[in-house]
Amino acid sequence: EEAGVFLLFANANPEKGYRGITAFMVDSSTEGITVGKPESKLGLRASSTCPVTFEDVKVDSSEILGVVGEGYRYCISILNEGRIGIGAQQLGIAKGCLDVAMPYLMERKQFGTTIGNFQGMQHQYAQIATEIYAAELMVYNTARMKEQGLPFVKEASMAKLYSSQVAEKAASKSIEWLGGVGFTRDLLAEKFYRDCKVGSIYEGTSNMQLSTIAKIMQSETSSSRYK
Repeated sequence: EEAGVFLLFANANPEKGYRGITAFMVDSSTEGITVGKPESKLGLRASSTCPVTFEDVKVDSSEILGVVGEGYRYCISILNEGRIGIGAQQLGIAKGCLDVAMPYLMERKQFGTTIGNFQGMQHQYAQIATEIYAAELMVYNTARMKEQGLPFVKEASMAKLYSSQVAEKAASKSIEWLGGVGFTRDLLAEKFYRDCKVGSIYEGTSNMQLSTIAKIMQSETSSSRYK
């Protein structure tokens, strides 16, 4: 079932460019709004992602959210904060991969011992666990910075970027560790593999995170004592 209320961003004053963008809270049953068929997605299939069509939709001033013309600022703020949440989501997926794979590695036996006991395998899951720990620290530290009112945009981009990379790596490796059963839908590994991919796409692609990080670093450098 889809949302009953939509958060919309529309330009109430096109002559002002992005400074005319305004946020609205609109009921989904408003005349002129049509919700299309849910997309058949690779992952995150438990949530609906649908096309929404607007045809001569009229809204009342009471549906304005916040201040007229401040929509762009609200949107950017939401994106910056949301990247912490996406980092946490990707972190959860990466942890889930270990939760599925590790018991199998400790139970499955080959050549007289569990496959998780082979040094080549030990190094692989130890590396993934270390990267997950690093990603977790990044996500929690960025959340702490946000809560304390400190600048956090660069750190949020870093946390999202790195967490999505770790999740993809953990998902891919866990399927390899599980062997043939990992390629089936009998375990959650294949779901994690599908779900994690969007982490490098939404709330700003990985390339956008790199650009954001670089721009802030440039700004920090230009304002330093070495200028």
